[in-house]
Amino acid sequence: MTALAPTPAVDVRRAADRFATRLSWLDSKHSFSFSRHYDPANTHHGLLLVNNDDVVHPGTGFETHPHEDMEIVTWVLRGSLVHQDSTGHSGVIYPGLAQRMSAGTGILHSEKNDSWRLDDSAPHSEPVHFVQMWVLPDTEGVGPGYEQLEIGDELLRGGLVPVASGMDRYADASAIRIRNRYATLHAARLAPGDEVHLPDAPFLHLYVPSGAVTLEGAGRLGEGDAARITMAGGQRVAAAEPAEILVWEMHATLG
Repeated sequence: MTALAPTPAVDVRRAADRFATRLSWLDSKHSFSFSRHYDPANTHHGLLLVNNDDVVHPGTGFETHPHEDMEIVTWVLRGSLVHQDSTGHSGVIYPGLAQRMSAGTGILHSEKNDSWRLDDSAPHSEPVHFVQMWVLPDTEGVGPGYEQLEIGDELLRGGLVPVASGMDRYADASAIRIRNRYATLHAARLAPGDEVHLPDAPFLHLYVPSGAVTLEGAGRLGEGDAARITMAGGQRVAAAEPAEILVWEMHATLG
């Protein structure tokens, strides 16, 4: 990782230009190279390697699979997602519940849209919509871990809220901890006319998983659009309609 940064820029990426994986049970959009989709010019921004926007049909999901040395943050927008892993953690992730899984030296996990199997209730027919984001840890070879935290709607509607962070400046904030001292994920729910200002950081990734906003100097960003910002933070973001935004603040980049 390096703290060096190139020329200031705001690079808008449109939803329609993302890589896509469509299966019988999954509709996944990839902001960066992922799995069989590879573009050497689109592998990361700052420390963010994966920003997958997934819709999983009920009764289906990602079967048990491994990860190593990765900080994986999941943010659910609609529905519920059942997490189970080899460290013994299991539970249901829902809107407003931030989840972090540290793969460390190795972890197996599954993510499924089948919450009724935990409480013996009737099967539901609602898809689950979530964003999964990956950043590298700044220390490799540590043990795997898991953390989750519920962040209330009232707090999210008050502006950008740190929901996952490894940075000292947010140590006292309502955020789950990730193992990278250069990165923080912020979230906000905006009503029409609400405004927030982006953090001042060498690298920012603004993603709009729902609704639409206007980014100062760049114009309208709709659902699935993103802006990769380099050495140009502090812009105003205003909601053009009810919207949710996810903002990665990063003070280093991959070499």
